[in-house]
Amino acid sequence: MQEHYDVVVSGGGIAGLTAAAAFGSAGYSVLCVDPSPPVMAEADPQSDLRTTAFLQPSIEVLEVAGLWTRFAPHAMPLQVMRIIDAGGDTPVPRVSHDFDAADISDQPFGWNLPNWLLRRECVARLSALDAVTFRPGVGTRKLTTRESEALVGLSDGTRVRARLLVAADGRNSPMRAALGIGVRTTRFGQKALAFAVTHPVPHDNVSTEIHRSGGPFTFVPLPDRNGQPCSAIVWMETGPEVLRLAALPEDAFEAEMDRRSCGLFGPLKLASRRTVWPIISQIAERFDGERTALMAEAAHVVPPIGAQGLNMSLADLGALLDLATPEGLGSREMLAAYHRRRYPDVALRVAGVGLLNRASMIAARPLRDARATVLKALYSAAPVRRALMQIGVGVRQGR
Repeated sequence: MQEHYDVVVSGGGIAGLTAAAAFGSAGYSVLCVDPSPPVMAEADPQSDLRTTAFLQPSIEVLEVAGLWTRFAPHAMPLQVMRIIDAGGDTPVPRVSHDFDAADISDQPFGWNLPNWLLRRECVARLSALDAVTFRPGVGTRKLTTRESEALVGLSDGTRVRARLLVAADGRNSPMRAALGIGVRTTRFGQKALAFAVTHPVPHDNVSTEIHRSGGPFTFVPLPDRNGQPCSAIVWMETGPEVLRLAALPEDAFEAEMDRRSCGLFGPLKLASRRTVWPIISQIAERFDGERTALMAEAAHVVPPIGAQGLNMSLADLGALLDLATPEGLGSREMLAAYHRRRYPDVALRVAGVGLLNRASMIAARPLRDARATVLKALYSAAPVRRALMQIGVGVRQGR
């Protein structure tokens, strides 16, 4: 006998787990599956050492999902985003500007947490929801849709029926492929190193992005570790350079970090292992199919600049929750409205982040000089500065 659910979520990453928690909290019966059990301890060799900065609009979605009360005790507020251009002949700051959340809101830009911890708290929330079934180690294999429901074949041989399938199963989404929805992908020839460091100079809740060439070197504040200020680092470079850096002995790697960070936080000490991540931009041709909504990386992927990635995913989820009704869940009208609401904003952000990434990669000195001039001009015009912050964070003017 086939199982029936209101919602099946394909994908147990942070976005998929949050979607399951949100729909379950709203009273829908939910099944969430993922072929890989979530890694929920920092020390695990497979743990995700990246961090996520939840921007202001995402907090409402997390509250609806019953997750923010779990996240908040571990969250580090981000009050200031500092952008530094170090594109001169030597790696020293030559332009530095602070974008302060106080200029647009009485709240911080966002709150930063480690990804492995987010998964741990998401799974704990799902276990407390009677309406949600979570099956780690089981993936989606086959999909047949009709006007009234989606029939989903799972890797354990079972088949389930759902009124709505939420495809949150990553940039290579099998559910997107099953629907025949294409994607447009941009490759930058980059990879990113993600790891944690301790440093003697406090970060003061400032997220610092240092631009030279190859991509940004970004400090994101974390809680102190062993009595020392601590930050998560995302270091973007060309693919071959990242692989070279990842293979360096620890002392040589720390020397490279100190040089690339312009010594702004004093000598950096590696506080975790180094992980390597590919960098692409990608957007699906559509975010909807019959009885199916694409969200998160199944719908869009951006480089890790400006904390856009997971916050765009939670905006997807917020739109789905707004449009869902008990009688219209998964209907053609609901899903068409979802595509219309999300696609224009996502397309704009994918293009914008891609342009920012290419600007951060610039190697030629004259172009780096031009980048510094543009940064100074944008910051100096207060209305432009405030508008850019509002667009980036996703808050409305006057909020």
